[in-house]
Order: sequence, then structure tokens, then C-alpha cells
Amino acid sequence: MTFYTLVKHLIFHLVFTTMTQQSPQSAASAISLESTADYHTDPAAYAMALRYQQRSAEIMALQLQIYRFAQERMHEKLALPDTGRQPAIVLDLDETVLDNSKLLVRDIQHRRDFSHWETWRHWEQQGLPGLIPGAKRFLDEAHRCHVKIFYVSDRTEKNKLSTLNTLNALGLPQADADSVLLNTSSKEERRRSIMMRYQIIMLFGDSLPDFATIFLEPQTTEHQRIRVEEMAHRFGDDWFILPNASYGTWKTATLHAWEVPHEE
Repeated sequence: MTFYTLVKHLIFHLVFTTMTQQSPQSAASAISLESTADYHTDPAAYAMALRYQQRSAEIMALQLQIYRFAQERMHEKLALPDTGRQPAIVLDLDETVLDNSKLLVRDIQHRRDFSHWETWRHWEQQGLPGLIPGAKRFLDEAHRCHVKIFYVSDRTEKNKLSTLNTLNALGLPQADADSVLLNTSSKEERRRSIMMRYQIIMLFGDSLPDFATIFLEPQTTEHQRIRVEEMAHRFGDDWFILPNASYGTWKTATLHAWEVPHEE
């Protein structure tokens, strides 16, 4: 098995374990995939997920692996015949480029439930997120190769200046007002506006709707998994999903246990 094939299988497996996620600023208003009942999360239930998201070496390895593989794929795509339009990549921000886990840990410490995110506005304005491992190296290489970079996020337009300041403080390339497209329209509309001027060669996100509208329809996690299988050829080719165990619409999904055979 070639390195390309191996990593593609690993990324496809990763997709199945990080299903239907969304950004924290919109997670509170999401319709549960399994139930429309009000949902309040015990902060203790987040502890293990956040330890994995923030502190585990395994997630760091996954993130580095994804961006390393993405860089190889980018070079392969740039070697293809010129389409006449400048190549572009489109990335979500939160949990794709930016690590917001410190905010979630703070909320746990203050015993907040996670049915709403009243701290998010302050985090956009004053927070100090970290970088997802591998993201900056990949983005710097894309910039060096004259690839246009767009950051398409559902962060609030009202706090755009704060977000721009955050991205520039982290040294991210092409983080200007024209390249950072925030929540003024749907992500699909923003992607289409980019496609009118550029050739999008890769998409990055931690949530399935970061890639296509087919993942927006209210459906069970099982239906979402079927959708992913149908689109398996895209993951690891031009779609790259980052792991996020912190939040997502899967949070109320029904778990399946092993039924122990009856012992006589």
C-alpha cells in the first residue's frame, strides 16, 4: 500500500469518527440529530473529550498527519494543467486552523452548561486561541506557491476586526478583510462567490457542512454516515476534515452497546 493510499484510508476512518460537527457559536441552536428535546450538558461529560482535544499527543499526530498529506496533495494538484484561474483553498477557522479549547475548559471550570455559548462573543473579541498543529506550516507553503487562501467562518461579522487581529497576531498568511469571509451569508454562498473568481482545489473543516450543503439537512447520524460513504472519494482528495471531539451535533447521538450473549 502506498503512502498516499494509507493516509487516505486513515483520513476516511477519521471522518467516520468526527461526524457532523459545527462551530461553538452555532452549536447551541442546532437541532439534535436524534432528538429535538432541550439539551443541557453536564460539564463533567466534556472533561474526557477536552483532554483528548487539547492535551493528547494522538490528536496532535492526526492534525500534523492531515496537513502533511494535504500539502502533498496540493503540490500534486498544482502540477495539473493550468485552468486559467488562480488556485484557491478554503478553510474553516475554529478547530480547523484555530484551537479554542481554552475557552471550553474555562466554561467547564465555571460549571456552565453547554446549551448556549454566552462567552463566545467575548472570546472572539479578547480570546487568545492557539494554532492547530500543522496548519500554519501548510498555509505558509500554500502562500509560497501563490495559492489564494480564504478563511470562511461563521464567526460574527460584528467582530471581524477582532478576528483579523487574532489571525494576524498568529502570523497567518493572507489574513485580510477580503480573504476572511464571516457569517454574512451561508457558507455555500460564500464558497460560490469564491468559485466565480478562483479554482477551489481544496476545502478544510472540522464539520461536514464545511464541505457541502448535502450535510446540512436534519438527519440522524446514521444517515450522515451514509452520506460520508457516498462522498468517500472526496475525503483525502480535495476535502480534508480535522478531528473535533469538543462539540458537534453528534453530542446527543444514541450509543450502541455490545449485548453480552446469555451464558448458560
